[in-house]
Amino acid sequence: MTKLLMYSVRPDEMEAIRAWSRDNGVQVDTNGLEFNASTADLAKGYDGLVIQQHGSIGGPDVYAKLKSFGLHQISLRITGYDIVDLDQASANGLVVTNVPAYSPRSVAELVLAQAMRLVRHLGESSVRQASGDFSWNGLEAREIHDMTVGIIGAGKIGSAVARIFRALGSRVIANDPVHRPELADVLDYTGLDELLEQADIVTVHTPLDGTTHHLINGRTLAAMKPTAFLINAARGPIVDTQALIGGLRSGRIAGAALDSIEGEAGIFGVDRSVSGYDNAALDVLEAMPNVEISPHIGFYTDAAVCNMVQIALDDVMTILSGGVSPHQVN
Repeated sequence: MTKLLMYSVRPDEMEAIRAWSRDNGVQVDTNGLEFNASTADLAKGYDGLVIQQHGSIGGPDVYAKLKSFGLHQISLRITGYDIVDLDQASANGLVVTNVPAYSPRSVAELVLAQAMRLVRHLGESSVRQASGDFSWNGLEAREIHDMTVGIIGAGKIGSAVARIFRALGSRVIANDPVHRPELADVLDYTGLDELLEQADIVTVHTPLDGTTHHLINGRTLAAMKPTAFLINAARGPIVDTQALIGGLRSGRIAGAALDSIEGEAGIFGVDRSVSGYDNAALDVLEAMPNVEISPHIGFYTDAAVCNMVQIALDDVMTILSGGVSPHQVN
């Protein structure tokens, strides 16, 4: 029987894993460990490998070890694939796949929730109310249909975000090298500088790679309206955290919502109430009433969890049977 191993499995994934295993007649074993040099030996004897984590899977020796085990693929049950050295994977005959669209709507709905909290100053209101201040000063809001939403990266998730805000009456503009004709009645494409200058809400939905690392930085923040809000529900390093903190402190932008930040590995998704955590920037951001922080839960809905499991496992079987997955990234 074919045997697959899944790392970093959460309890909420088990129902979907058991159902897929039963329906496909494939043995799927799981553990709660991140894949790295110290845990790679657990993959020996398996036919396929599925990983979900935010930290790097390791250096060149790890890829060579997987090849020596007879493995031919690494399937990620997440969208981001920057944790894998694609050159090393290819050099060792490992096909890498991701799940690019487990549920675009899940992330889009979180972006909407974050946007409304920022626009209606709910974080600031909550801080005041905690001390008995129920005054209205500074809490006057704009209405969402009167605002321009700028989307950086209008792929599957960005497109879902665009459709939600357009349905609410907002003007939607986007910056993306690919212009999708099916979005012609939803948004207008612009250059990045024009988007930053015009948007009241800037929301980022690009992959993380060499071209998007610190895409949002001191220069781009300075190009935004001082009344604008930034939302990052993509990957943390797309936003230069220190530049963002500086922009928020100086009033260069009005607020931000972050579902992912630099240095989140080992913090987001983990109970740190007793042990604490070491991320000074996160401490600073959490203390700001005009900043919304969520622990990388944009993807986290029942539909998305099921899709991530099923698509990743289907990709393993496609590759093992000699097929080509549409989700291959190397």
